[in-house]
Amino acid sequence: MKCDFADSLLQGYFDGELSDRRAAEFERHLGHCDHCATELVELDWLSGRLQLTQIYEPAPASLRRTINTHLHPVAPTRAASQPLLWQWLAAAAALLFIAFLLWRVSPELRSDDYQAELADEIVDAHFRSLQAGHMTEITSNDERVVKGWFDAKLKFALPVRDFARAGFALNGGRLDVVEGRTVAVLVYEHNGRPINVFVWPTREPDTSPHTGSRQGFQWVDWRKDKMEFCAVSDAAPADLEQLHQLIHSSV
Repeated sequence: MKCDFADSLLQGYFDGELSDRRAAEFERHLGHCDHCATELVELDWLSGRLQLTQIYEPAPASLRRTINTHLHPVAPTRAASQPLLWQWLAAAAALLFIAFLLWRVSPELRSDDYQAELADEIVDAHFRSLQAGHMTEITSNDERVVKGWFDAKLKFALPVRDFARAGFALNGGRLDVVEGRTVAVLVYEHNGRPINVFVWPTREPDTSPHTGSRQGFQWVDWRKDKMEFCAVSDAAPADLEQLHQLIHSSV
């Protein structure tokens, strides 16, 4: 069976495009997922084979002469200085490589600040949703209808609850993209203000809520039962905390 992480994270990890936190999460995942480990080995093997094959055509000497005739003369440098320059470059490259390895394997050397990594993307996604026609892909206050729509599109079970009696009415939901992965978004309304609750699966342990603000928007993030939630809105922080408590107690 194909792993859900293979499509969303594996290629980005191999290309070095994941954030620090997401790369660390995928490395932990590799420790117990044979599928992703095998895929990663095959990608590395393919990359090595492509580097060994000479899929290029050497430029003819006439092209080199033509280019040289159009270049301005460059003052010759002492031949003795060239080996010294390459030695310095090699030493610098080695130091950079060592620093990179230490940064990857030493958690204390990495600035793995969760709030700083996700805040920008979450708030930007919320801001985009405020444009006309972007808030919901399924518009309904019926929990079963909304959950059925998500079940047909997601590989994880999404908890869907309506808290209209507490002042947080379910308006529907949509799919969005955060850090290169597809996430579910439940849309609520409180005192006329929309609240987006981003939800996705995680292998990280449960956490207490993290809170923050950016460009006038408030957000609160927490993890529970292998699910991560992030609610964002321009509502008051107390309102977001109330919604957090409602969702947290219902999961």
